Amino acid sequence: MTSRITAKLDRWASRPVSVLGVSATRALLGFVGLMYYVSQYSDRRYLFGPEGLLPREEFLDQLAQTGTFSLYAWSSSTVWFELVFHTGALTALAVMLGIGGRVGLALNWVFLWSIYQRQIVIIDGGENLAYVVIPLLMLTRCYDRFSFSTGTARRLAQRVPGSVKALTTPLHNLGVVAVATQICLVYVVSGLYKVQGRSWQDGTALFYVLRVPEFTWPGVSELVYGNDLLVYLGTYATVLFLVYFPLGILVPALRPWAAVTSIGFHLSIALLMGLTSFALTMVACDLIFLSKGLDQALRAARRTYARWSKRPAEAASLIGAGPKPPSAAALPTRRQEEESPT
Repeated sequence: MTSRITAKLDRWASRPVSVLGVSATRALLGFVGLMYYVSQYSDRRYLFGPEGLLPREEFLDQLAQTGTFSLYAWSSSTVWFELVFHTGALTALAVMLGIGGRVGLALNWVFLWSIYQRQIVIIDGGENLAYVVIPLLMLTRCYDRFSFSTGTARRLAQRVPGSVKALTTPLHNLGVVAVATQICLVYVVSGLYKVQGRSWQDGTALFYVLRVPEFTWPGVSELVYGNDLLVYLGTYATVLFLVYFPLGILVPALRPWAAVTSIGFHLSIALLMGLTSFALTMVACDLIFLSKGLDQALRAARRTYARWSKRPAEAASLIGAGPKPPSAAALPTRRQEEESPT
């Protein structure tokens, strides 16, 4: 029994898991961060600037009370604000494109933390998960796919001792397990918290949630909370899904279906409630459970592209293989035509 467990641990530590999945997670988290900067760009000085909505003195008091930090608190200069804001946007873009490696990922975390702390009234909850997941991604090989390699990491890796390189796969797998565990905890805690609420118990919670002005999609939300059956089904299905999601992840055959259901669940939250950043952050983390499916989809896309790209070449070759026009030497001269008996 002990030898069997040891053999399984050895196999687990020698083969990286969900490389494609964590790479997709990193890319989508970078996109979420970039969209946050882009969506607030025109109002950046009003929301985050030194003379913005939250006075600098109150902002500093807020940081002192929570014991945290923000790069926006280092100076009251507008130039410093613009530098930090635009550098943060560029680091998010670099993470999305897969440039900068773990250093870029760490910098992105610092800049995101700073801007979220600068204006906490407009965040929607996705930042809490990003705070935890991004450092965990630094353990993984999340830059192996969906990235632009500059060759720097490869050159640095050649100088790393072999004993250190041997730790990369176990650390990667540990990071994947840590992210998966964090996601399962989010679901279970959220589900158990909802179970204690009376409106979730009697199946009416969705009715009250969709009537909150901040969480309403005009013209669509009314169709949902105006239908008793949809309200009951949506409320109870949400609780059941959140509580039993970890069981679906533990069963390999159910894992892709649980992840796809979670993605659909959070996309509906993004549409109906407008919590886009939170929903996309959750979707990004769900992608680690779909690594195999993503790999199969990419392979199918490559095969389809290769098949369609060959068709013009095959058509050109068929045209070229047809009867060739006669050469100038083979054409009869005018005199030969006149002397011809026909």
